[in-house]
Amino acid sequence: MRGHRAKQYRKLMHQYSLTFNFREPYQVLLDAEIIQDAAHFKMDLIAGLKRTLQGEVKPMITQCSMRHLYSATPKDESLIAQAKTYERRRCNHHTLETPLNTIECLSSVVDPKDSRTNKHRYIIASQNAELRAKMRRIPGVPLIYINRSVMIMEPMASATEGVREQEEKGKFRAGIKGARGGQALGKRPRDTAGAAPGESAPGDVEEQPTVPERGEPVKKKRKQGAREPNPLSVKKPKKHPQPDTAAKPPDASRIRDQGHLKDKVNGANESEDAIKPKRRRKRKTKSDTENVEPVSAG
Repeated sequence: MRGHRAKQYRKLMHQYSLTFNFREPYQVLLDAEIIQDAAHFKMDLIAGLKRTLQGEVKPMITQCSMRHLYSATPKDESLIAQAKTYERRRCNHHTLETPLNTIECLSSVVDPKDSRTNKHRYIIASQNAELRAKMRRIPGVPLIYINRSVMIMEPMASATEGVREQEEKGKFRAGIKGARGGQALGKRPRDTAGAAPGESAPGDVEEQPTVPERGEPVKKKRKQGAREPNPLSVKKPKKHPQPDTAAKPPDASRIRDQGHLKDKVNGANESEDAIKPKRRRKRKTKSDTENVEPVSAG
């Protein structure tokens, strides 16, 4: 739960910083009651403010709040010594016999001219509910109080929220006007011959798209000429191989190689015939035929 609350407070202070230009260290105006309650709950007041505001703080106290601590019953010297370490904010009420109450004193410090502006960007840390209700009417005043030993920062009041929304709308309208009145964004023109880089040649006028005013019908551009089919959907023609009408002349190198190979084969055959001895046929004599016995039938 503590981490979720810290995230909300960080986001809230970021919105105050964007809309009302709050910066660290934050100027925190303390009253006497919150100092007394922090001591009662045994809280470290400055450390709690740093955790709540998610940044460095500059605690401040008015002269009237210091007089309230002096006149408190029972009088606590340790609280007075602690309050003396804070920066003193002059409220110019020290000439009065009795100090002003917390509502009148802090209201005169935050908004002295009743113009509903927090000129010095103060953060109010007070236990006075009436003072916080009055500060909600002034835009841009963060409010902090202690509830059961827990330091709480109030969400944005309706007056502060209204100023923030107007600021956001103003930025949005300024952006639209700047886009209409300014130069249209697009590609840079090509560097043509005879023109400096980034400049267009004389005679080349670049057409800029015009933004129609609110309420005017948008004119559609007509495309000239017949539309060509999609090149991806067109079927490519098949290429058929054409027969050779004229016979190619024989290659001379190929004929020479074939003749050389034929000569090699013939030479090899002749060498084999020369190596092999020739067989002579043996003729039969008359004595050999007489010695052969006749074959009997049966």
